[in-house]
Amino acid sequence: MKIDMIDQIEMMRLIENLRGDAIVVPAMRANVGWAQVSNNINRDVPASGAMGKTCSFGFGLALARPDTKVIVFDGDGSLLMNLGALVTTATKAPKNFYHFVMDNGVYATTGGQEVPGAGTTDYAELGRSSGYANSYQFDNLEDFATQISDIINEQGPILVACKVIPNIRYSEERASASGPRTRRTPEAIEALIGEFRSSR
Repeated sequence: MKIDMIDQIEMMRLIENLRGDAIVVPAMRANVGWAQVSNNINRDVPASGAMGKTCSFGFGLALARPDTKVIVFDGDGSLLMNLGALVTTATKAPKNFYHFVMDNGVYATTGGQEVPGAGTTDYAELGRSSGYANSYQFDNLEDFATQISDIINEQGPILVACKVIPNIRYSEERASASGPRTRRTPEAIEALIGEFRSSR
């Protein structure tokens, strides 16, 4: 059976149009895509150097800022390194937490090696069985587009697994350290830190 795959950039554009003042935490290669569509980088907190911890980091932000939506773009390979985070998140059940899993079947950031369980692991079911409030799976952009507005307005925690086309970082790119990066001014970083402190 042929499985469709979603263009990650197009999917992210749809979310950017709905984000409002949400904090967005993109993991690893997801940050490359998100950097191309984000219109509010001062509320983006990339976790590019923390493979396996993006879900936990975003979960912590959601607990710290219950008044603000937190959107996490996780990779399948990244999440596999920290599956226990699903149960922890579901147990605390932050209503403002939206967890998007980019299921491309490979470690895109290290050259495209296949992840364990590629093609067989059901991340939506993992979220559901862990206790997320709702869990969804998409492999078609049109279906995603018709439902995402309602999904992003549900009470979390929500997990959305998307079958996406891999955006692989090949060895030449790693060697040259090229590729888009999200940068913030020191003032923007200080403002974000101050905002978190004032909420405590």
